[in-house]
Amino acid sequence: MDDSMEEYIKQVLQTYPRRELSAPERRLAAVLVPLYQHNGDYGVIFTQRSDTVYHHRGQISFPGGGHEVHDASLQHTALRESAEEIGLQPAHVQVLGQLDDLLTTGSNYLVRPFVGTLPYPYPFILDYRETVSIIEVPLTWLRRHNPPSQEHRYHAGRLIQSFFFDYNEHIIWGATAKIVKQFLDLLGPLPE
Repeated sequence: MDDSMEEYIKQVLQTYPRRELSAPERRLAAVLVPLYQHNGDYGVIFTQRSDTVYHHRGQISFPGGGHEVHDASLQHTALRESAEEIGLQPAHVQVLGQLDDLLTTGSNYLVRPFVGTLPYPYPFILDYRETVSIIEVPLTWLRRHNPPSQEHRYHAGRLIQSFFFDYNEHIIWGATAKIVKQFLDLLGPLPE
């Protein structure tokens, strides 16, 4: 990965005042926002969840999942789950920092997102019980489409704002879209 961009992302993530939440009534979870460099651009790895998982069936997401008692930290959770779901080995990930914690509306999780880089191409090995495919989205495309489309809908009697990105008929929405939007907002607009 281009050292200057990687250093910029790392500096941004480590210097802004991120929000860590405490919500004892919620289950803890962590995800990895995997970045790679290819053909002079950066890309973001997303996964499409299988139709057999308990939460978020068929949705586009980041690799990750629920915190287990043997996990040393939420960062460990994100890396362990990434290894289980897509075969991304923790030793091959350089964690650059973390984004704000967020609360999911449907599955009742407190999610902590971590951003990391990986080599490209990578020999992913999917666990098809959880993940049916890998989706690579250019970071430039995401930055050009920020702010994403949005809609308002009612959930549990409250009007909520929902963001979504439509990339080649893959709809990235919900908590994943919120994570992407926060990351893009931190990076700022593309240089002219």
